[in-house]
Amino acid sequence: MELNLPLVSVYITNHNYADYLQEAIESVLAQTFEDFELIIIDDGSSDGSGAIISSYENDNRIVCIHQENRGLVHSSNVALKLSRGKYLMRLDADDYLAPQALGILVSELEKDSEIAIVFPDYYLIDKQGNVESQIRRHNFQTDVNLFDQPAHGACTLIRKDVLESIGGYDQTFSIQDGYDLWLNIVDKYPIRNVNLPLFYYRQHEKSITKNETELLKTRGKIKANHVQKRQLMPVNVVAIIPIRGQSIDPRSHPLRKVGGKCLIDWTIESALESKLITKIIISSPDLQVMEHVRANYPEVILHEREVKLSRINTAIEETAIEVLDFYKSDNKEPDALLMLYIEWPFRSTMYIDKAINTFQLYDVDVVDGVRSDNDIFYVHRGNGLELWHKGQKLRLEREELYRRAGGIHLIRTSTLVNTKHMLGGRIGHIFLDQQAAFTIKSDLDWEIAELIANRVEESDHVGG
Repeated sequence: MELNLPLVSVYITNHNYADYLQEAIESVLAQTFEDFELIIIDDGSSDGSGAIISSYENDNRIVCIHQENRGLVHSSNVALKLSRGKYLMRLDADDYLAPQALGILVSELEKDSEIAIVFPDYYLIDKQGNVESQIRRHNFQTDVNLFDQPAHGACTLIRKDVLESIGGYDQTFSIQDGYDLWLNIVDKYPIRNVNLPLFYYRQHEKSITKNETELLKTRGKIKANHVQKRQLMPVNVVAIIPIRGQSIDPRSHPLRKVGGKCLIDWTIESALESKLITKIIISSPDLQVMEHVRANYPEVILHEREVKLSRINTAIEETAIEVLDFYKSDNKEPDALLMLYIEWPFRSTMYIDKAINTFQLYDVDVVDGVRSDNDIFYVHRGNGLELWHKGQKLRLEREELYRRAGGIHLIRTSTLVNTKHMLGGRIGHIFLDQQAAFTIKSDLDWEIAELIANRVEESDHVGG
């Protein structure tokens, strides 16, 4: 048996981060807690990073590895195999730790052997290292019972035996921010967080979180994978696409072309591509819309919506309940209704499936599409405008603002029937990228939509 094993193994994976790497390494070496080893993996860099890493090879606390480029997840599994510590932490090469980080996090795991992971608050810094804001997480011990906001992938301390028991890092997913690890752990083990900012998270053009679309796609795949792994029963989901049409609302243009096809077609086709939707229903009083759907999409159910339910000032809940009663006359009551609105044409099938998988994984009553919005907001108190959030440098997770986006809203049928409200019960969410969240409300929006549609078509050709 090897003696004098370190209590903690910290690992840094690096690919062309020479500008930041030394600061990350030195932040580990400067820890007030000293019972650690540091594993540095250079993942095929070509920017001089290798020389920086090699300069630490004589430090007996450090293991230096040079390999061909294999990616973050593969490198993380290499670190897991090499690590000798009881606890493991990933530190990204462009971030760095506060001096007391390891000591505080280790003490939390040492106090309670049931806790699988512990994670801290953090600072957001810019490329030059200037602090832009402090992110304060919820208190997960007292304030959280819906675990849909994961720990940061880096600077989270995890028990090595727990990580090994779940098979390490899943190399199916090339881009990861800790979400797969989170879902593997939260339904099996207690977790803990510390409301102290203990690491500095750098935002710059090469950060993986800058590639929002790919990150959200990967999260969608991770959720689908966990629905299968947990062998969750399929849910019966009926999609409703409500359309007023121009006969009721002059602003409604369901048959106007964008990207060479009618606006309505974008939503219908994305819904038809989903294997998780049982049936699709178009609800509209507009005869032209009904004829278009009947001629082009025979598998879609048509519901002739009453004019009184189509008026602008009529709550959408009334239409949803009317369509539900119509559908139940010949079919089994669905588990959930998925409302899809045509003014968001670029919300893809991936987001539809993601909403349904979120509904299953977290057992919520509602799933809404959202975008986080950290802009400056004001309220009028009668004496001029006041900032909605006065402490802009301190961003509290419980005060983060989210706006509805993507024209996608899923609700448990029993919740709608019992509350008569689309936002009843416990509300989960999915994040949408900027393209999926784009909505058409004006003539200018139609022009922009045409440009986006052309880009979507080009990317489809490349992908094909």
